[in-house]
Amino acid sequence: MIGRISGILIEKEPPTLLVDVAGVGYQIDAPMSTFYQLPALSEAVVLHIQTVVREDALLLYGFASKAERSMFCKLVSVSGIGPRLGLTVLSGMSVNELAEAIGNQDVDLLIRVPGIGRKTAERLLLDLKDKMEEFRGIETQVTGSLVLASSIVDEAVSALEALGYKRAEATKVVRKIENEAHTDSESLIKAALKGLMR
Repeated sequence: MIGRISGILIEKEPPTLLVDVAGVGYQIDAPMSTFYQLPALSEAVVLHIQTVVREDALLLYGFASKAERSMFCKLVSVSGIGPRLGLTVLSGMSVNELAEAIGNQDVDLLIRVPGIGRKTAERLLLDLKDKMEEFRGIETQVTGSLVLASSIVDEAVSALEALGYKRAEATKVVRKIENEAHTDSESLIKAALKGLMR
């Protein structure tokens, strides 16, 4: 199993990135929380990897921290939550926020995530309520900003669509906050996700 990848970042288009390791390109899916922390293209990157083996595929999921990878593993251990939905959850909330929501048994917050209905949220809270101790007090970084080029807005809308939001909903929330101080698509996506989770 692949547990860690260190190489050169050659592509990043949410939710997928491509890392070159000694001439081999590894395609990795990652949550937006990891995308916010990626370096520029052609720079070195290190990702903590969770490998998922299926009959027809070998899938790699990458995370900026061990805490994110650990939370992802806990999420996908819950019946009804697959890897794609696990990434969507981590894209909408930081590890700390998610651990807090689970600790507080906050169903209403979880059902705002696309793809999570009330039953799945209740199952997640029940299954994980006693497994959050390792995540207490984990901090996340927030990025800040200016006025955006239309390409950045388009990138943000596309990323939100890839996470399961409808295009109209994604466009509406991005347009609402695009004039706030955001220097890149990552910070815009993060702010949009916070808006969508409210």
